[in-house]
Amino acid sequence: MARVLILFAHPALEKSRVHRRLVSAVPRRADVTFHDLYEAYPRMDVDVSREQRLLINHDTVVLQFPFYWYSTPPILKQWQDLVLEHGWAYGSEGTALRGKTMVCALSTGGRTEAYVPEGYIHLTVRQLLAPLEQTARLCGMRFLPPWVVYGTHRLDDAGIQRAAERYAVLLEGLVDDRIAAEAPNLENLADLNQTVASWVEGGMA
Repeated sequence: MARVLILFAHPALEKSRVHRRLVSAVPRRADVTFHDLYEAYPRMDVDVSREQRLLINHDTVVLQFPFYWYSTPPILKQWQDLVLEHGWAYGSEGTALRGKTMVCALSTGGRTEAYVPEGYIHLTVRQLLAPLEQTARLCGMRFLPPWVVYGTHRLDDAGIQRAAERYAVLLEGLVDDRIAAEAPNLENLADLNQTVASWVEGGMA
């Protein structure tokens, strides 16, 4: 079993159709911690000691955010700059995060077909997340493929609900540590949802 920390960053949650539903789907269990960074730090004054304690006490870190200009909302960059200190998160003596797992759960306005080499963006979401992947690698963490909800502007209520249900399945799978072995070569972790769903339905998750 893994303890999962969700670092949630959305600067305008009240306007979000998708992330409000995803948040509502987070399993309410002792081994899943939901942490809203904008709620905790409305002035961006991140409490480094608090955040480091949270990281130490969890095995898997989920960064949940809308994909703004091919990157994260600003508070996540602030969080990285302050919390992932040399000598703590990386460097010869920075081993606090070694062996932990990081995964991004994000939404995009663009459709799936935009995030391919021949699409109008020309790059995949995972390629655009290269700075986060390298950050995880520098800290000795395992970086899983992203879990992506594409085309959010065109999703109807039923589509958003399906995404929320898939997100709950993903988080249950992360808690049970059943995803990592299957994931390394995937472009979108959502491709594993059918497999993970079968674990849940079979009483294994």
